[in-house]
Amino acid sequence: MTFTLMLTGDVNLMNVTDPDVPFRKVRGTFEQADLVFSNLECCLTDRLNEGSTSVEGFFSDPHVTATALKQAHIEVVGLANNVNYGEQTINESIAHLDRAGFLHTGAGSDAAAAHAPALIERNGKKIAFLQRSSVYWATNHEATKHSAGIAVIRGHTAYQVPMYKMKREIPPMNRPGIPPYILTWADKAYLEKFQADLAEARKQADIVVCSFHWGLHKEVLDYMKEIAHAAVDAGADVVIGHGPHYSLGVEVYKGKPIYYGLGSFSFHTGHGGVTHGDWIGMLAKVQFGAGGVERASFEFARHNHDNETYVCDLSHEEEEFKDLENRSRDMGTRLMREGNEIVLKIG
Repeated sequence: MTFTLMLTGDVNLMNVTDPDVPFRKVRGTFEQADLVFSNLECCLTDRLNEGSTSVEGFFSDPHVTATALKQAHIEVVGLANNVNYGEQTINESIAHLDRAGFLHTGAGSDAAAAHAPALIERNGKKIAFLQRSSVYWATNHEATKHSAGIAVIRGHTAYQVPMYKMKREIPPMNRPGIPPYILTWADKAYLEKFQADLAEARKQADIVVCSFHWGLHKEVLDYMKEIAHAAVDAGADVVIGHGPHYSLGVEVYKGKPIYYGLGSFSFHTGHGGVTHGDWIGMLAKVQFGAGGVERASFEFARHNHDNETYVCDLSHEEEEFKDLENRSRDMGTRLMREGNEIVLKIG
């Protein structure tokens, strides 16, 4: 008997007043899954949008958000991202989620709570979800031993003078104005702590899903690959990423799917109250059997002017598919069409 997970990228319900609107066109799709997980990129708070156009947080109506998620059958959410911000707001948001019966991971009243996995049993399977963010604010955002915040894996950046022909497109050093080569890597101590947390979750679960908020534009950076591979090495069955609001390439590593960037799934209003435009995201689908991952696929998703998310007709997304196919091929992964789905070749 197979077990089907559906996983989405960023869900931000700031300024949503009708809970029926965001997901009504995808409810039927979600009902085909045994479990749905999303990155929740907003805090449930009665403060609503007080200050949210001038500070980091995205605030959404608690009742509207909870009702919308329940109607969509989204039962587990990740909270480790750059807009779940502010100790008071994070604590209030978690309290609302707890009262409404949602499982969550990635933020908490202290570091131990933020790092803890969300554990759920469904159809005879025990599933663990862990989330971390590498995109966060330097002040009062990371959870500590004594303060609320999100769970993070710190990343580092270096700018290297291209002394050698490291990439074909880099011109020789005799040209003034040559740009630096940008290097990124994950902080060793943070990564080791995450792997230890993952190993503990692995002992409690049949399926482990890791979710990461990271990235810059469409490139899969070195630190992202480092974290994703470390997650699989420590026992993750599926890795998903989100954050840049683009669809990023996918990879199969040791037989496990890595979706580096699922992009937006319901994201109408951004920083400064600006309406987000014509984005395209991905709805990931992973099927498990007795031996683990049997099939991994995705469909493209967009939203319309009414902020309704819908699954795209693949035949209308040729340009996006070709771009993603090329980016995935660069990571050694082959994509195949099966009806309206794009399937990752496992093995």
